[in-house]
Amino acid sequence: MTLRIICEVKNNQVSLTLPADFSHDGKVTVTVNDHGDSNMRKLDLLKTASLDPLFLADINEIDDDFDAIDSDSLKS
Repeated sequence: MTLRIICEVKNNQVSLTLPADFSHDGKVTVTVNDHGDSNMRKLDLLKTASLDPLFLADINEIDDDFDAIDSDSLKS
């Protein structure tokens, strides 16, 4: 059985309680994934993208496509 749970870190420690029906043979593997770092990295990438001319050109092209659709739907 696989259990995925997100736990709070307090004093650099993690504590979790396994459900009663969790079957195991006395040992489990624990993988730690630091969610905070991945969110900060994503925000940094978004900030970088906001200055990228190619990304901004793509956004403007999409915006133009939707402007045509939006103006058509307003005429009805």
